[in-house]
Amino acid sequence: MAVARMNMNCSIQSSLSCILKPSYFFNFKTTQFKNRLYFPQNHLISSKRSLLCTCSGNFQASEKAEPFVITTPLYYVNAPPHMGSAYSTIAADAIARFQRLLGKRVILITGTDEHGEKIATAASARGSSPREHCDVISQAYKMLWKDLDIAYDKFIRTTDPKHEAIVEEFYSRVLAKDDIYRADYEGLYCVNCEEYKDEKELLENNCCPTHLKPCVPRKEDNYFFALSKYQKPLEEILEQNPDFVQPSYRLNEVQGWIKNGLRDFSISRAAVEWGIPVPNDNKQTIYVWFDALLGYITALLEDKEQISLQSAVSSGWPASLHLIGKDILRFHAVYWPAMLMSAGLSLPKMVFGHGFLTKDGMKMGKSLGNTIEPNELVSKFGADAVRYFFLREVEFGSDGDYSEERFVNIVNAHLANTIGNLLNRTLGLLKKNCQSTLVVDSSIAAEGKDFKDTVEELVEKARINYENLSLSSACEAVLEIGNAGNLYMDKHQPWSLFKQGGAASEAAAKDLVVILEAMRIIAIALSPVAPSLCRQIYAQLGYSEDQFDNINWSKTKWGGLKGGQVMAQPKPVFARIEQIKENENGAETEPQKVVKKKEKKQKVQGVIEA
Repeated sequence: MAVARMNMNCSIQSSLSCILKPSYFFNFKTTQFKNRLYFPQNHLISSKRSLLCTCSGNFQASEKAEPFVITTPLYYVNAPPHMGSAYSTIAADAIARFQRLLGKRVILITGTDEHGEKIATAASARGSSPREHCDVISQAYKMLWKDLDIAYDKFIRTTDPKHEAIVEEFYSRVLAKDDIYRADYEGLYCVNCEEYKDEKELLENNCCPTHLKPCVPRKEDNYFFALSKYQKPLEEILEQNPDFVQPSYRLNEVQGWIKNGLRDFSISRAAVEWGIPVPNDNKQTIYVWFDALLGYITALLEDKEQISLQSAVSSGWPASLHLIGKDILRFHAVYWPAMLMSAGLSLPKMVFGHGFLTKDGMKMGKSLGNTIEPNELVSKFGADAVRYFFLREVEFGSDGDYSEERFVNIVNAHLANTIGNLLNRTLGLLKKNCQSTLVVDSSIAAEGKDFKDTVEELVEKARINYENLSLSSACEAVLEIGNAGNLYMDKHQPWSLFKQGGAASEAAAKDLVVILEAMRIIAIALSPVAPSLCRQIYAQLGYSEDQFDNINWSKTKWGGLKGGQVMAQPKPVFARIEQIKENENGAETEPQKVVKKKEKKQKVQGVIEA
């Protein structure tokens, strides 16, 4: 099991502006879809920017700014990427984009964990070498991140030569602290988790509770890390810094594990050839956690920089936020801090463990034929639709559920109707009555109007929710700006005022400026979640690519649009999704408009299998 050897992980949740506070800097010395979907042409107008994934985001921060380092799990390459890994990365990217808007020097780290027994087995089954297999799967992750508009800064592979050098130096540091020793170990081993299990945590017939497969007896001569030595220091960390593990119920889990007593764990394997050799013992390879976890640090090394722990650490460590699945929480919240203390390195500021994803309220698995393929979702719906749905509809921190019907309803109602249609009809009225030109500054147009106050309150609400990692609530606050804009339009009916002429026509022209100013603010506030859509909105408002690339959160302040500014010609930025259903004979029927249903939270009944 590697840094992301997880089930179909998905979901994440709340509170935590504390990750931004210096006080938390620790420094220790010791499917197939049943219905096919039809999309009108230009469903989502792509941009050159959306084709790039290794970018530094919208707002260029000063090199002297304090770094905000955020990491996804390093995904295990025994199989192609699934929706769980996509969800984790979408969430991390949204957080990173928001932090860039605040002016932070963000470093978003993602990558692949490429050593271990399962990798060699998977490669053999495909008739390829482990290296060839890793190259193919790692590239598949990069391509998916590109399709999902992930703006990562660093992509680390644990087979990179520089990583091996960092692992060896880290191992030597811990060895010098007398925290590594050699011993025989015998116990029940889960091949899928790639770890020994305590019998009391197993199910009937010694089945792993995660993979539901029997663990096998295994005896090995291995090297061990003295985790038990760090029981008290770990207890003190969690007591003094309760926000170190989030959400709070994950902290309770971690405290429970530590309270029950920590056992030393094996950090090498004698029977696994595909791995980094143990220094001074080429008969053993370093086991996952003393390998993959170091990828977070290795990734910080700059090209052509001296390869050393000190160089990597000085480039941005400690991480501000580790985003992980809850099934690898123990390794990030217990093993990893102890390892870092042993090596004399600072601890990450926060570890956030998210939940699992279900489909139609049911557990997912290949045998059930109901897995969610991220590539298929993106190709059918577009990146912004996928990003928006999972961040808006899955409460950050909790388990979440996906259904195709709900996906289509939400995306159509929120992106196509509330936001897209409001922009299109406002620009249409401006073109017809004002030659697509704003008559006054938006600050003047909003004088004496409560609408401006409403928008400002919702923008602040969105900012607070982004900072607290409440991504769903942040999306909701931005959507409320769109709802308020639609209500404003329906109340003032500028189309009727234009027909009256005179003062009524002048008032109508100002009303359009007010609504378009709200759309400008939406384009900034929603850009962490739906970057390509927001880029298109900004372009419709007459701004250039460079202007969008250099926006920051301060631009959400009311008053950006100026009199005389010329808007672009109106055209839909997000077309409705229409479903094509098949009749009993398999023939396609006419596209049916999706009706928005009253939303209800579905009860989660299970989790996806790995």
